[in-house]
Amino acid sequence: MGLRERLLEDMKAAMKAGPQGRLRLEVIRLARAALHNEEIDKRRQLTEAEVVEVLRRELKRRQQALPDYERANRPELLSALKEEIRILSEYLPEPPSEEEIRRLAAEVIGRLGVKGPRGLGPVMREMMSRLGGRADGGTVRRIVEEILRDRPAG
Repeated sequence: MGLRERLLEDMKAAMKAGPQGRLRLEVIRLARAALHNEEIDKRRQLTEAEVVEVLRRELKRRQQALPDYERANRPELLSALKEEIRILSEYLPEPPSEEEIRRLAAEVIGRLGVKGPRGLGPVMREMMSRLGGRADGGTVRRIVEEILRDRPAG
């Protein structure tokens, strides 16, 4: 079962759960709306990797809002936002560890024969393609830059 079907099934279950499933239902509806809007923009059905990317983007928006909620001293809203983050995280694949990313980066850099920071673009394209949306691009970039910084340009 793909993510799209899983979201639909979980939405039905949340509807049946009544008031206890209200927040889950809202989060799933918002996620499905984001997927629908992305499909309208692209004028085609999304691939599974694109679905993951849209869900990751929704998760990131909520994570970026956390400091604002904390500064506003709104514990009830902060609690709800953390629950939304937890619910969305259930739909995303387990991210690889930094060590796994580091191993893959070293392999890709070696295979492409990249030396120095000028080869960041091709390495990042290959890395993100191989990781299939399982890892945050910022983390991957940081690790690749560290490895390339340690390799002298030639």
